[in-house]
Amino acid sequence: MNAPHDPASPLAAPTSADFEAVLNGGAYAILPQFGVIDANGDDAATFLHSQLTNDVQHLDAALARLAGYCSPKGRLLASFLTWKSGETVRLLISKDVQAAVQKRLSMFVLRAKAKLTDDSENLLVVGLAGDVRGALAGVFDALPDGVHVKVDDPSGSLIRVPDAAGRMRFLWVGPKEAVEARLAKLDGALARVSPAVWDWLDIRAGEPRITQAVSEQFVPQMVNYDVLGGVNFRKGCYPGQEVVARSQYRGTIKRRTALASVAAGRELARAGAELFHSDDPGQPCGMVVNAAAAPDGGVDLLAEIKLAALETGSVHLGSADGPALRVLPLPYALPAEV
Repeated sequence: MNAPHDPASPLAAPTSADFEAVLNGGAYAILPQFGVIDANGDDAATFLHSQLTNDVQHLDAALARLAGYCSPKGRLLASFLTWKSGETVRLLISKDVQAAVQKRLSMFVLRAKAKLTDDSENLLVVGLAGDVRGALAGVFDALPDGVHVKVDDPSGSLIRVPDAAGRMRFLWVGPKEAVEARLAKLDGALARVSPAVWDWLDIRAGEPRITQAVSEQFVPQMVNYDVLGGVNFRKGCYPGQEVVARSQYRGTIKRRTALASVAAGRELARAGAELFHSDDPGQPCGMVVNAAAAPDGGVDLLAEIKLAALETGSVHLGSADGPALRVLPLPYALPAEV
């Protein structure tokens, strides 16, 4: 069995068998890199609606939704996948920022009837990828039929998340004992793989995750959250809302997140690493948002970069003479910037 994943070491490489299982079969991974914040109380949804970039108050019970939490300057402190589980609003978050974000959110509850709790120890987060529908159909009575569609049963919530590398993906979050009991039924049909494979799949899906290394670095549009449905521009105020709206409507989005790979430089390729353009070695042109070991032995990245830096020359990791990035097509289209 694979060693546990260390969230502080995002490039702990999966084995070739791990990648093979996902790309040419079906696999699951238990994901300790995520934590779960539960919000309960009569005002829980209303409170989160006033704090996050997306509409939580009107979140459909059968859907999940991306959202961000910004500083007053509009910079992302955290990113979430959020959904309702009964009367609870559940937030899936990078484990390394959970405590700080939960503490900060709790400071603003004030008189609202809402309580935030860390439910990570009671829940199990599982990612499933590849040819997994048949196996899941033996465990769940129904499967979600679209991206961010959710089904619930006593073993938790099963959420379809964006495909990656052409493979279907699901997140399963539920009570630890119930999930473990059902996972035993999947062991014969699906391979258990390293949780680091999920980090790579998120990157190939073009879906950034805000971790401690890049907290407060990006306005949501810089990590394509407007394109991914993580920002609602019609909802009411939230921290940083004026900055986010101004960036959207005044044509000031000059930086975006690209999908890229590097063949070398594993020791340099990690979240927060700076990027440099061949024509301007004196100052960084971007930053690595997320990085993960790739099946070819290199590293795949989500990299926030000045759009102008992608037009000519080359972008390098760590310094202008560091490993060169090879930009790959994202699995979704970015809007034409003016």
